[in-house]
Amino acid sequence: MALLSAPARAERVDLDGVLVIGAGLAGLCAALAAAPRQTMVVNPVPLGEGCASAWAQGGMAAALSSDDNPDLHAADTCAAGAGLCEAEAVRILTSEGPDAVRALAALGAPFDRRDDGSFAQSLEAAHSRPRVARVGGDGAGRAIMTAVIAAARKAEHVQIREGVRARALLTDVLGRVRGVLAEADGSLVEIHAPAVVLASGGIGGLYAVTTDPAAVRGEGLAMAAAAGAEIVDPEFVQFHPTAIDLGLDPAPLATEALRGEGARLIDAAGVPFMSRYHPAAELAPRDVVARAIESERRAGRGAFLDARPSLIPDVAHEFPAVFAACMSGGVDPRRQPIPVLPAVHYHMGGVATDLTGATTLPGLFAAGECASTGVHGANRLASNSLLEAAVFGARAGRAARDALAMSCRTLTPFAPPDLPEQTLRELRQRMSRDAGVVRDATGLTRLLAWIFGAEAVCGPALPLTTARLVAEGALARRESRGAHFRADHPVAFADAEHTRRTLRDTAERRRYAA
Repeated sequence: MALLSAPARAERVDLDGVLVIGAGLAGLCAALAAAPRQTMVVNPVPLGEGCASAWAQGGMAAALSSDDNPDLHAADTCAAGAGLCEAEAVRILTSEGPDAVRALAALGAPFDRRDDGSFAQSLEAAHSRPRVARVGGDGAGRAIMTAVIAAARKAEHVQIREGVRARALLTDVLGRVRGVLAEADGSLVEIHAPAVVLASGGIGGLYAVTTDPAAVRGEGLAMAAAAGAEIVDPEFVQFHPTAIDLGLDPAPLATEALRGEGARLIDAAGVPFMSRYHPAAELAPRDVVARAIESERRAGRGAFLDARPSLIPDVAHEFPAVFAACMSGGVDPRRQPIPVLPAVHYHMGGVATDLTGATTLPGLFAAGECASTGVHGANRLASNSLLEAAVFGARAGRAARDALAMSCRTLTPFAPPDLPEQTLRELRQRMSRDAGVVRDATGLTRLLAWIFGAEAVCGPALPLTTARLVAEGALARRESRGAHFRADHPVAFADAEHTRRTLRDTAERRRYAA
């Protein structure tokens, strides 16, 4: 399939400020923090739609109570990260986290409160104490995004352009990122800016079963990689253990807070099984719970989340989003267990950044799920994602605001081809099968062979680029660590090391292997 080049007379937009790609929590926090510099936010769909931030149920983890502190939060974060968290990034997250939650509350995010006005906080897996600030039990993401979207629309320095899909990064002859080649109303447009913040979200749409918007396919990560950016730990994909198994795409999520409040995982015979897999049972780290559920399902025993009144007295009131999703699929959680299965939920890997959000490419910053800030390591701690988006999104926005660029000739890139729907469907099935909860060399090698074949036919479509990075990283990591489990290499190495690669690296390895 031929690549689409930018036409000679493509519309050109010049922005003397910050260009933000993506309008989830990280992108909008970056845009607000870039004040007073002129800022443009581009997003392929209306704000609040197709955005994983808005779907988050649990809330934001932060040391907000008198019996908690940032050091305890940091210790839990690093324990979950299985040796790959960067200590200074975690310190920033946990120390700046409480103020980030309070700032969102000041914007109008209606966090649940106790009678004394303090934040009501839930206990989630791998946290040593309740520290997840929530909204309406399980409605944090939507409520927080509503408040932040309203603030962004009111901000005089922020211009929002919806219906604009980024296709490729613009770079100059020196390799500095200068903007983006985007598609709007079927036409290509070049948006030039001295600084770009990439906040394009995760990779859930590359998998057949995901809790994320299906259109989120790692395209921002692939654009950065295509421009030469370093990618860190692409193999670390987190599977939420308790997606609701109703055959829907995306799969509705049964928040981890349910288990924090007492819900239990049982098999089809009603027997609890998590104590066989981990001493913390239902509150074990997500990767352990996901593999346990996968094992029970493969053994034919099934997996269900029991949230009936003996365990959760009023699930309809306490967890309205979960209750509504179940009822829409014909499951009444007050009377029957909820069928669950693991689903792709979060990507720990991403575009390498420093503590300000700067990537290895001058002029390009990254924040949110597409970035690798060093916070999550090999396995994200529950409810740290919205917190990271707020804390590091704002940091990226401030750094981009202060970035300056000398005038230099910009190169006109190609817009990569779209992936045919049939090929995309097959990619998602193959990613779930061969780069899923449990992996091995046979499946990953088979997956890569198929991806290379698809690239030969379809061209370098962005979803294929990201899928290749994930599969190559998973094949190269011959150990099991955090969310990455190799059935043929089940033991973790004594020393934890990051995967760092560029597309040039992978091309060289492929040429050498051939």
